[in-house]
Amino acid sequence: MTVATDVAVRDRRDTGRAGRPAGTGRANPLAGWLFLSPSLLLFAVFILGPFMVGLGMSLFSYDLLTPPKFVGLDNFRRVVEDGLLLHSLRNTFVFAFASMVTHLAGGLLLAIAVNRGINKVLSYFVRTAVFFPFLISWAAVALLWKYVLDPTFGIFSYYLKELSIDPPGWFTDPAWALPSIIGIDFWHTIGYTFLIMLAGLQTVPSEMVEAARCDGANRFQTFFHITLPMMSPTMFFASVITFIGAFQIFDPIQIITRGGPNDSTISVVMYLYQTTFQAFQVGYGSTIALAVFVVIMGVTLLQFWGSRKWVHNA
Repeated sequence: MTVATDVAVRDRRDTGRAGRPAGTGRANPLAGWLFLSPSLLLFAVFILGPFMVGLGMSLFSYDLLTPPKFVGLDNFRRVVEDGLLLHSLRNTFVFAFASMVTHLAGGLLLAIAVNRGINKVLSYFVRTAVFFPFLISWAAVALLWKYVLDPTFGIFSYYLKELSIDPPGWFTDPAWALPSIIGIDFWHTIGYTFLIMLAGLQTVPSEMVEAARCDGANRFQTFFHITLPMMSPTMFFASVITFIGAFQIFDPIQIITRGGPNDSTISVVMYLYQTTFQAFQVGYGSTIALAVFVVIMGVTLLQFWGSRKWVHNA
C-alpha cells in the first residue's frame, strides 16, 4: 500500500460513515433542548399547565369565594344531564358545520375566479378586498353588522323597505338569529380561507391540466378529475382549522345577541363563559372546558380518519 493510499484510508476512517469530521458525529442534546426551551416553556405555561389545573378543578365545586369542595365525578354527570349545555352544543355544531361548508365552497370559488388570468391590478384589488375584513377585530365587525342589520335604522333594512320588502328580525327572530351570525362570520373570515385555497390552487401543476386538455377533457372534467384531487390536502387543512375556529365562536354572539333570542344563538364557549365568570361555578366550568376539548379532538380525529378516503397525497 502506498503512502498516499494509507493517508486516504485513515482520513476516511476519521471522517466517519457520513463524511463528517471526527468528533461531530455525536449529537449535543443540551443544544437541542436549549433551542426547544422557549416553545416548551410557552406550551407548559399557557397550555399544559392550565389544562392540568382545569382537569383537577373539574373534580371540585368551587365558587372563588369559599374553599373548594371535592365532588368527584358529579360535575361529569351534570354535563350529561345539562339540557342547556346540550342545546348550546347543538347550536355550535350547526354553526361550525355551516361555517366549514360555506368557507370551503366560497373560498374555492373565489380562488378560482382570481386565479383565472385576470388583470394583475384587478387580482390584487380583489385579494385585498376579500382579505381586509379578516384584519378587523371581531368587536368592530360585530358592532358594524349590528347597526347595518338593525331593523329600525340599519342601512340594509332601509333598502329592503325601499324595495317593499319587510326586513326580518335579524337578531330578534330565533329563525334568523343564528343564520345571521353565520353570515357575519363568513364575511369576516372568508379572506383567510380564500388565501389558503388560492395558494393550493397555484400548486396544481399546469402540465397536468394542459395534458388533460390535450386528451379532450373539458373544463369541468379537468376541474373534478385533476384540480380538485390535487387540492384535496389544502381543502382538508382548511376544513380542520375552520371547524376548530368556528367551534370556539364567542365574540359576535356575546356582542350582538348575548345568546338570544330564547337561547337560539348560545354557543358552548359562551355557556362556558356564563357558567365560569358570571355564575362563578369554576369547577363545573372546567368540566365544560374539558368536554369542549374532547369534542374538538374527537371531530378532528374523525376528519383525519376520513381524509384517508378522499385526500390524495402526491
